[in-house]
Amino acid sequence: MRNRFAVSVVAIFLVLVGVTSSYSGSPTNVATGVPRKAAKSFAVKIVGHGKPMLLIPGLTCGGDVWDGTVKHFKDRYECHVLTLAGFAGQPAIEAPMLETVRSDIGAYIQQKKLNHPVIVGHSLGAFLAFWIAASEPGRVGPVVAVDGGTFFPALMDPNATAESAKAGAETMRQIIGSQAAEEFAAQNKLFLGNMITDPKNLELIAPTCAKSDPKATGQAMYELMTTDLREEASKIKTPVLLIGSGAGTISPELKRTMEGRYEAQVAKVPNHKVVMAEKARHFVMLDDPGFLFATMDEFLGVPAVK
Repeated sequence: MRNRFAVSVVAIFLVLVGVTSSYSGSPTNVATGVPRKAAKSFAVKIVGHGKPMLLIPGLTCGGDVWDGTVKHFKDRYECHVLTLAGFAGQPAIEAPMLETVRSDIGAYIQQKKLNHPVIVGHSLGAFLAFWIAASEPGRVGPVVAVDGGTFFPALMDPNATAESAKAGAETMRQIIGSQAAEEFAAQNKLFLGNMITDPKNLELIAPTCAKSDPKATGQAMYELMTTDLREEASKIKTPVLLIGSGAGTISPELKRTMEGRYEAQVAKVPNHKVVMAEKARHFVMLDDPGFLFATMDEFLGVPAVK
């Protein structure tokens, strides 16, 4: 019974923060066909031309979760699509995982001489986008956070702290990390089904998600739950757009509550905007891409493509 309860807690949290999939393959510049050497903590696929844009997927996701977004922006932006270590078939790295990814992305921006790239992140990827923008305030451009925040536990409990979240985070790390591949894949698909409206989109991403490393997933979740960037976010100098999931806000009162919790995630960011995707679950880019693209276009000052 105790183990079943712990698994339920994990499931609820994963529904909120997102588990997804995809993109396996060598990091290649699609325009030239020339292989690119990726940093050790992520692989990169480059598509399109124009201003640089980095797209970071969420927990266990691969870069293909951004396929529709890349299609929308590739004629105006050079899209650098990441797949993080331990997810979607990429080799895992040692802890601390997220801090290493954050540091390596900062180095990647500098090494590739990317001029203030737009940073787009979903869920865990959004958390990383905030961390990168706070750590590299002079190097990055606007940030678009798709249903992600600076401290995930506070989306569930506004009184949560990094310390109070440790026990639950450790339980999750142990349970997920001990799962066999088959069990992990089955649980993952169940979680995904609660976060994606159209079953067709679920079937598209679940198989690649199943290639993620359970231990890496558990470790990433532990770090995500025990790292609070709310104060650190005050260092962000670039404009921030946070798009929250609104499909579950079934009453005006709940909508106001969730809007307030999303707002609290970015309250310390000097220049920010919070918008709710009222028809979308966690995977806004799959559930309501039209809304996402129109909102991003307006925020980035990009004329809509007809």
